[in-house]
Amino acid sequence: MFETTNEFLKKITLYFPESLYFSIGKQNFLRISVDQVWNLIFFLKHHSYALFKQVTDLSFIDYPERKFRFELFYHLLSFKYNARLTVTTTFSEGVYLDSITNIFPGANWYERESWDMFGVFFRNHPDLRRILTDYGFKGHPLRKDFPMTGYVEVRYDDFLKRILYEEVSLTQEYRIFSLENNWNDVKSSI
Repeated sequence: MFETTNEFLKKITLYFPESLYFSIGKQNFLRISVDQVWNLIFFLKHHSYALFKQVTDLSFIDYPERKFRFELFYHLLSFKYNARLTVTTTFSEGVYLDSITNIFPGANWYERESWDMFGVFFRNHPDLRRILTDYGFKGHPLRKDFPMTGYVEVRYDDFLKRILYEEVSLTQEYRIFSLENNWNDVKSSI
């Protein structure tokens, strides 16, 4: 029926009419609505013309000014057809995504990292908790509205023999830099 996986991907709208296939160079993309992501990934793993048996990465982009704030990318690999595919979707804050850990157990770490860094919740995830930040950490550091300095700083107190959490205090004073060329003074003194 199809000679290559790329040919099959171009016809994916036969199975998922709401999907959009496009390619940039040699990279293939499938854009789909957020409620169909789990079905599409399950289909791509098991269909004989796709056989995307490995999720190699999961990544996000945060666009706080957009209605659909987050853009999600699942990067899949088919060993049999030597093909790569990126499944992408957009969604707004507060939308729960279906976890794909029951399809790809290796997505566990990626989804936990996404929860920790972006605050995106994955429904039916077996162990959704912080993985890179402290359990008491407030906020999600990779969101673009997170302050560059954070909210608290952590230090060890030798006298109390424990770790202290304190509000951020920037101790460096604001400096004014002179933009004048000082090489003229150096040349005259030589």
